[in-house]
Amino acid sequence: MSESDITAAFEDRPAFVPYLTAGDPTFESSIEYVEALARGGADVIELGLPFSEPIAEGPTIQQAIVRSLESGMTPERFFEFVETLGVDVPLVCMTYYNLIYQYGDAEGPRPFVERAAAAGIDGLIVPDLPVEEATPLRTACDAHGVDLIFIVAPTTTDERLTPLLEHSSGYVYVQARLGVTGARSDVSDRTSYSLDRLEGSDLPAAVGFGISTGEQAGEIVAAGADGIIVGSALVDIVAEGYEDDLTTEETAERLEAKARELTTGIIEQGRPRSERL
Repeated sequence: MSESDITAAFEDRPAFVPYLTAGDPTFESSIEYVEALARGGADVIELGLPFSEPIAEGPTIQQAIVRSLESGMTPERFFEFVETLGVDVPLVCMTYYNLIYQYGDAEGPRPFVERAAAAGIDGLIVPDLPVEEATPLRTACDAHGVDLIFIVAPTTTDERLTPLLEHSSGYVYVQARLGVTGARSDVSDRTSYSLDRLEGSDLPAAVGFGISTGEQAGEIVAAGADGIIVGSALVDIVAEGYEDDLTTEETAERLEAKARELTTGIIEQGRPRSERL
């Protein structure tokens, strides 16, 4: 299989992978917020397609999901959102399997994956899909050139790690700590352990769950990560703008500044992936 656009985004330096919930707090403002992250240095962008029972999310992203759903976000509206975006980086949809399976006229994941690929989605993350049940989605993704990205947690057993890596493409999402998503003030001491377990994998390893500052981003890259994933710290900025009645432009400026801070932290510690292998 040839290298995907997502994997290629990790080649020159460790990648910055931000997350926002699409449509939070409105379709129009969210478009501007995602585009601000691209201007701030994003190499890949994860977009949350909201689901009413987000089991992997902490309070910050749960509230973003509520705002998005209240603003009218649906799977089809999400695809329209992706088609409207003016960004030139790979896009990853993070959602839950029920939405994927029930989409379209036929049961199963193929209609969703086909529509996602047509809209411009390059990869999928499905936190509630066990790797043992992922073959239909993996097959659909392969048929439409979409990466399927799995999460490796500190508690992932060696027995499950092997098939997980075999089914993965694009990058491996390394969960830096136990629990749900949310910004933290420290870097988990489990990060190095989790990265060491992936030695020998051909895929980049991007670390998420809890990163909120450029200094933390630099520490994780120095520990051997091929990229960092930041969600809650950015969603917090969106929430603050919404609660404080800031203009869309003001919130977008704050997001772009935070993206630049995180990108700088990566660049200061980063080396090309070829030198890190």
